[in-house]
Amino acid sequence: MKKLFTILVAVLLTVNVFLPRQADAQAPEKMSYQAVIRNSSNALVTNTQIGMEINIRQGFTTGTIVYTETQTPTTNASGLVSIEIGGGAGFSTINWASDTYFIEIKTAVAAPLTTYTITGVSQLLSVPYALHAKTADSITGTITETDPIYAASQAANITASDITKLSNLSGTNTGDQDIAGIATNANAIAALQTEQTAQNAAIALNTAKVGVTPGTAAGQMQYWDGTAWVTIAPGNTGNVLTFINGVPTWLGTIGATDVYNPITGKIWMDRNLGASQVATSSTDAASYGYLFQWGRGADGHQIRTSATTSTLSSTDVPSYSNFILTSTAPSDWRSPQNPNLWQGVNGINNPCPSGYRIPTDTELDAESASWGSQDAAGAFASPLKLPLVGFRNGMDGSLNYVGSRGYYWSSTIVGTNSRYFVVDSGFISINPNTRNYGFAVRCIKN
Repeated sequence: MKKLFTILVAVLLTVNVFLPRQADAQAPEKMSYQAVIRNSSNALVTNTQIGMEINIRQGFTTGTIVYTETQTPTTNASGLVSIEIGGGAGFSTINWASDTYFIEIKTAVAAPLTTYTITGVSQLLSVPYALHAKTADSITGTITETDPIYAASQAANITASDITKLSNLSGTNTGDQDIAGIATNANAIAALQTEQTAQNAAIALNTAKVGVTPGTAAGQMQYWDGTAWVTIAPGNTGNVLTFINGVPTWLGTIGATDVYNPITGKIWMDRNLGASQVATSSTDAASYGYLFQWGRGADGHQIRTSATTSTLSSTDVPSYSNFILTSTAPSDWRSPQNPNLWQGVNGINNPCPSGYRIPTDTELDAESASWGSQDAAGAFASPLKLPLVGFRNGMDGSLNYVGSRGYYWSSTIVGTNSRYFVVDSGFISINPNTRNYGFAVRCIKN
């Protein structure tokens, strides 16, 4: 069942009733009613025609219906509906002074507009008294100083232009109960006006939440951060929109050989450099790929069966494709060392495709933290599907731990070494190692 949430529940916001001074003037036989309509999901029902049945009940909330009418108004862009009550036959004959009255509103927010799913009842307060006061129109004759109404008015310093001073009438004035009733309800009207001001402020706040500031460029979007609307700049063609820490964020284009981790918000290649396919298991040999010495480009040394040499390179790009062996500190294939070979997409020997780079140790650590388990099973179940590639020894060129551990370089340096990420059946860790060893590379999108 749908629910009606009204900011102004059964409060008569505008009382279209007057106490005329002219002998031939008549008080209008209508009351105004406003409400904000919401559906069962607490969403505003905007710019929608609804059905309403209005009943006036005498005595109590389930008392006799002395007047009824139906209307089919339309809500505005803020979900607000405004109607006037009293247009039907019988409204003008209600004797407001004879009893207490209650207004019952039934509402249908979906077709058919005669099937009412929401009902609210509240007591009528000051508006009927204003309607009842129109009987003053029929007073004729000369009012003398002995008239009890005139005397009470003078005693309380009430003038025809100062109706607010009716509140000064004391309860001891029994000469005219109608005037005393109006004076008493003047305070109720003031209270309703105060409440109306507060409720109008609440409506303004809700309207601010519903409405957004128009954009200035095609593709802009806005989201509510809990306090205000925040504008997000347009993305580029092919970009992917995701949520990172509750904030909508544009990512780079995800290509045919990319994978995306929605937890870290990073895009990676879906396989190791040199691999012919995405891993189908942790020990899928076709997914192992190349084994690079840290800082070297794809010059042929990375092939697992490449020839070896003990001749160190004095340049960033060796003139040969051999895997360089050394056991002399600092155990680097290059002499002297250069720690700036794999730094970002513009690194001197960045082996990754255009727009990709070697990940940092922080990025590898964040990726592993998102896995279901911190081991080889978690690595394979992750978006990266990291296999157990083993490594190539930098001192003798032998292959080790193939199918039982996975070794992956990061771009992060520490002293004369660089940091690598290792995956085992029972653990994962990030450690420093000499740069002459051959480890796998998984590229990340910049």
